[in-house]
Amino acid sequence: MSDAEYYNKLAQAVIAGEPEEAEELARGALSQGLDALECINKGLTVGMERVGELFSTGEYFLPDLIIGGDAMKAALSILEPALLEDQQREILGRVVLGTVEGDLHEIGKTLVGTMLTANGFEVTDIGIDQPASEFVAAVEEIGATLVGASALLTTTMLQQKKVVEELRAAGFGDKVKVMIGGAPVTQAWADEIGADGYAEDAIAAVGVAKKLIGVE
Repeated sequence: MSDAEYYNKLAQAVIAGEPEEAEELARGALSQGLDALECINKGLTVGMERVGELFSTGEYFLPDLIIGGDAMKAALSILEPALLEDQQREILGRVVLGTVEGDLHEIGKTLVGTMLTANGFEVTDIGIDQPASEFVAAVEEIGATLVGASALLTTTMLQQKKVVEELRAAGFGDKVKVMIGGAPVTQAWADEIGADGYAEDAIAAVGVAKKLIGVE
């Protein structure tokens, strides 16, 4: 199987929501010497984008979104370790990542976590539908210096503000930076709620994260 065929099959496994197939394809790709990051960018990301398109047009529903995410995570469980294999890199920073309370979207969040991991961050993903208190608890537990709070619905964006407020109320102040993102989120919203940074996609999130912790 060619590289392009592997990428296409990975994308199709995500679109079809087939975790076992996605995991097996990821293993096969690595055994053939394919680059893990290329598999993510040219395979999983393409599949996730298609899932998002189908959801936005009403052809896919929430269960389809969830199983597509499950397939992606299954492949990532194989590909992520390969990103760091044989690389003795210093951890740039510890990040708590989650989707805010009331929001069940995780595809974008998970990709952000993957990209941060690939670039030297230690990421603790607390999952979806998480109240601000859980973000605070996770920061306290792992000693994070950066929080990423995702919201994909206009109705849950206010929960990002709550995350910022509760972190400040817990006494973290400038010690913990907050980065927000999600389809309806903008830089103006980040400014309004006092977030430290905004990223429009997973690639941009890496640059923003590095800037926030003072790493260029």
